[in-house]
Amino acid sequence: MARISVVGPGAMGGAVAAHLISSGQHEVSLCVRRVFPELQLTTPNGVLASRPPMVTSPAAAAPAEWVLLTTKTYSAAGAAEWLPALTAAGAPVAVLQNGIEHRERFAPYLDAGRLLPVIIDLPTERIEPGRIRQRGPGVMTVENSELGRRFAALFSGTALAVTLTDDFRSAAWRKLCLNSAGVLNALLLQPVRIFHNDAIAATAREIIRECIAVGRAEGAVLADDLPEQIIAGQRAAPPDAINSLHADRLAGRPVELDARNGVIVRLGRKHGIPTPCNQMAVALIAAMIAT
Repeated sequence: MARISVVGPGAMGGAVAAHLISSGQHEVSLCVRRVFPELQLTTPNGVLASRPPMVTSPAAAAPAEWVLLTTKTYSAAGAAEWLPALTAAGAPVAVLQNGIEHRERFAPYLDAGRLLPVIIDLPTERIEPGRIRQRGPGVMTVENSELGRRFAALFSGTALAVTLTDDFRSAAWRKLCLNSAGVLNALLLQPVRIFHNDAIAATAREIIRECIAVGRAEGAVLADDLPEQIIAGQRAAPPDAINSLHADRLAGRPVELDARNGVIVRLGRKHGIPTPCNQMAVALIAAMIAT
């Protein structure tokens, strides 16, 4: 049994916490801004309900054996405030966030050897604090390392799968390619059904191709047919499903624009690779948020 602290239990973090609790194998606590009465995850196979302990201040946090950082990428500094207390006994930190810069984001706060980047594919939506809907199966991908194997063992007995990879860089860029197309949902404020529109799908392919070009320059191995794979997957998804960028825009919250599309533009400039579609999307979203 491990003592696990989950920092930022929103849609994805709350779902991960609910699955860990459901195994009955761990002591799971939540680091939150405001306490909510119950953690309730509605999955395709039923409801997981629990009342885990919650801590609202880093000063009140006790050392953990594992820390799972599940906040939005733009909240890295706030999430890092929890680390001195939670990692006081040497706990490793799993970073379950979007993008490709997991270690870079938290390198100023913790030794890189204690950071484990995690790619997570878990279709969730937060209904309200503590109430989350999971639409399909969840899979996480981590490095095939000692720390990665220890992380995978935490989820034994849960419905979440953990895959070990010897090429985490490529896996992270594949996920970024998928996420990059989601900027269209946030721009149009329309769910995944928009990808059935051929003109929208064609634009998504260009966004993804730019991501592939930059990812390859960064050393990722990405298939030529990845855009078609992604569009096919979007068209097979529940038509009313929304991604986190779209959900945050709807709710008037900050958005993970830099981690999802901005990073493609930034690294494209570094390598001299044009990224006009991503650049336009970033500019439009930024302007819409500013108004």
